[in-house]
Amino acid sequence: MTLYLWFVFFLAVQVIHFLGTWKLYESAGRKRREAAIPVYNAIVLMKIIGRPTWWTILLFIPIINLIMFPVIWVETLRSFGKKSSLDTFLVIVTLGFYIFYLNYTQTLTYIADRNANSEHKAADTISSLLFAIIVATIVHTYFIQPYTIPTSSLEKSLLVGDFLFVSKMNYGARVPMTTVAMPMVHDTIPLTKQKSYLNWPQLPYFRLPGLQTIGRTDIVVFNWPADTVYKFRDRSGLRVDKPIDKKSNYVKRCVGVPGDSLSIKNGLVYINGKELILPERAKPQFSYKVILDGKTPIDFEYLFRDMDITDGGYFLNQQTRDTLVVSALTVAGAERLKNVPGITAVNRIIYNNADSGIFPHTKPWSQDNFGPIYIPQKGKTVALTLESLPFYKTIITDYEKNDLKVNGNEIIINGKAASTYTFSQNYYWMMGDNRHNSEDSRYWGYVPENHIVGKPIFIWLSWDTNGKGLNKIRWDRVFTTVSGEGQPQSYFKFFLITLALFFAGEYFWNKRKAKKA
Repeated sequence: MTLYLWFVFFLAVQVIHFLGTWKLYESAGRKRREAAIPVYNAIVLMKIIGRPTWWTILLFIPIINLIMFPVIWVETLRSFGKKSSLDTFLVIVTLGFYIFYLNYTQTLTYIADRNANSEHKAADTISSLLFAIIVATIVHTYFIQPYTIPTSSLEKSLLVGDFLFVSKMNYGARVPMTTVAMPMVHDTIPLTKQKSYLNWPQLPYFRLPGLQTIGRTDIVVFNWPADTVYKFRDRSGLRVDKPIDKKSNYVKRCVGVPGDSLSIKNGLVYINGKELILPERAKPQFSYKVILDGKTPIDFEYLFRDMDITDGGYFLNQQTRDTLVVSALTVAGAERLKNVPGITAVNRIIYNNADSGIFPHTKPWSQDNFGPIYIPQKGKTVALTLESLPFYKTIITDYEKNDLKVNGNEIIINGKAASTYTFSQNYYWMMGDNRHNSEDSRYWGYVPENHIVGKPIFIWLSWDTNGKGLNKIRWDRVFTTVSGEGQPQSYFKFFLITLALFFAGEYFWNKRKAKKA
């Protein structure tokens, strides 16, 4: 929905509210017109039902308001003596229109000194639960979101099984675009595998001010631009597009920011003609061909387990048994292998053959030799030709919602011939450190700014499915920061010390109070 349509929708809601409640406002000693003034009518209603004025803010926060509306409907009924289970059921089932019915069919008496506290333990429990959900949803949406690393594309920096806290504040919290959805779940209702949201209505993209901008080499969580609903298909079996904020969450390293010229040469990223220097914590990996002398026995299982390389990360040429391919090896790991007796050479594999799966799918490029390309910057204009169009076609049509047609050699945008295009938002280039085992921008292109979710800042748990017993937890990764200088350091022991001091202090404090009593 556009801003204009949202404005019309907002006015329609105000009209419905006025028609359905003006008699209730008068019964409560307020003026009829107060029910018709947008926003102010909500403030007055909070006074009528005896709730804090700041609750008004919650009515305008997407997702949160879905929880608040039923609460306000029930509180309104109770303020006029309607507190039976049937009244509560009817107002929720009718989405509040039961109040509309009562407004015209019954004479309701306002209870000015109503006790706002719950009269039943069950109701009190429900109120506490709703408040907890509201607080958790606000934190999850605008401050911190938990996230789990599902793939090895950032192996060594972030491991499969890492549980992260992702900050929404660093790059600015994105206001939910999907307005009708279950709180604190992504695209699927747990256990049911059903959609957790409605595609309509959608809010326009808006992001709160952030603490920083996305920098080169930052690790970023974002919605996968190429994602379509593969679990939920329409009857024809065709793809169904997800809303932006309900696309699958990916985590990659940003290697190119708006305005950059990016190229990849022999697997190394170059920005504006200079090699991109990664931070110390980054551990880029490539596939290597390991040449064996065929005589010296080597315990590969022990060797690669010691190097944190799983069985799926290497395979031996079964015909000649003199060549081993390792699919995710760091430069330091390659140097270590060179010193192992029985290994005569360790050569990095470089893919040079043209791959039609590589963006923009029209160039003879490979995952290791690519570009140069321009990373679009908001407000910048590029020349538009039939040759350059494949780079920006998805941007023009899908991300920036323009009508694009090609008539012979003529490019037509929104009904007008176009030889240039000006971008309306920033774009980024995301890649995994595990270069030969990462589905990233090399395959599907740019990541729009409105797809950015947040910045991983903290690993609170790391779970190794191959471990046994207590070793399933990677203790050296628990309570470590994602970014920063030097190698990661666990702060778990400091957490335990602080926790112990807290409980000890509380014990002695209570003991002291008991003696005084």
